Amino acid sequence: MLLIYVPKLTNRIGYTVNVVMRDILQTDFAITADPETFKRHEGARLCYAARPVEGCPAPFVKAAGLLSETSIEEQSTRCFQYKGVPVLFPVFGNETALPFDPFAAIFYMLSRYEEYLPHLKDQHGRFVSTESVAYKHGFLQTAVVDRWALMVRDVIKEHYPDTVFKERQYSFVQTIDIDAAYCYLHKGIFRTVMGFLRDSIHRHDVEAVKQRYRVLRRKEEDPFDTFDYILTTSKPYSQRSVLIFFALMGDYGIYDKPASPHNNEFRQLLQHLGDYAKVGVHGSYYSSAEPDRLGREIQRLADILHRPIVRNRFHFIRFNLPTAYRNLVRQNIMHDYTMGYAELPGFRCGTCAVVPFFDLSSDQESPLHIHPFAAMDTTFQKHMHASPKEATEMLHALVDEVRAVGGTFSCIFHNQNLCEDFEWKGWRAVYEDLLDYAKQP
Repeated sequence: MLLIYVPKLTNRIGYTVNVVMRDILQTDFAITADPETFKRHEGARLCYAARPVEGCPAPFVKAAGLLSETSIEEQSTRCFQYKGVPVLFPVFGNETALPFDPFAAIFYMLSRYEEYLPHLKDQHGRFVSTESVAYKHGFLQTAVVDRWALMVRDVIKEHYPDTVFKERQYSFVQTIDIDAAYCYLHKGIFRTVMGFLRDSIHRHDVEAVKQRYRVLRRKEEDPFDTFDYILTTSKPYSQRSVLIFFALMGDYGIYDKPASPHNNEFRQLLQHLGDYAKVGVHGSYYSSAEPDRLGREIQRLADILHRPIVRNRFHFIRFNLPTAYRNLVRQNIMHDYTMGYAELPGFRCGTCAVVPFFDLSSDQESPLHIHPFAAMDTTFQKHMHASPKEATEMLHALVDEVRAVGGTFSCIFHNQNLCEDFEWKGWRAVYEDLLDYAKQP
């Protein structure tokens, strides 16, 4: 068993070491603050401190000091390359096994430390990718946390070759956001009439008027009703991937336009999807800051599915820390899938591993687990204006990065964007290619 020495065990150190050793490297370990116990240990050892333990030849990783603090302050995020990987928190000295503090760097990324500091927000009040240290230093598409953890593993293996680290197995999770289950159906009289008027008078779109009429007369399938296509296309990959739907259950508004949770066909659709896949709540635009609203939406979905709801993704990828995640915990949501950026693909918290959330304000680990996503269909089409071919190439590169570190590749598609209509012609090919490419071990 690996024994890790730290001069003082803080919540930050305990959290970070647990994530690295338990979740990423998957090895048996213990932590001690007693130097004599550390010296007597006969197995693998690692010293993480400001200076080595005197008279002990164990490998030493110099601590930069971040994990001994409890305050939230501006940090120097100088970045440099080490063995071809961007690293943060440089340390100096001939005795340290690494020229940077991997635990401080990992904690900084996983805790989203920079999101607690003053920063610019976009029109939706979100922390944007261009404000991040990952974007500024060009490593947003690199799973740096996982790679830094592997560097720690290599240091230990160099001194103790017999130390057992279980090799993580690459996995694939595809998620489907149901922002609007239907394009024309089940809108109610007022919304339907307004839709006809908008298409005919304001847009002068005769074909849209005809299509709406055909769908309402049940002469044609609703273009957003792509659920059978998704289930059929995903079925051959069910042994190698996980499929999760996130259903928007909020009230109708400027940014939320879901089907009514009281509509029988919509309820039956969600129950049908629940028979073949996991279903979570898609917290509405304002829900991340309004616990009562979030609670109502969770309860609506629970009433439809007749089961507890434990998964969430916030609509518009709109959330602020730590408020949004605290609200999820209060509602017994144990898994959140919002950790990513709307405008660029990549690894917002630097990892493709499922990790617990560390609440920096309260300085303690949360029971909520973060499931980061690396890519979203609207990111490529609406924000980056990428072609289907360009999106496919970027998706392949992200899958390759995740596969290289044995992580979990998670992506987002929307049912309405797989309709092969409107501006989304050609994007089914992107989806189908990704399923085929990402399923490979």
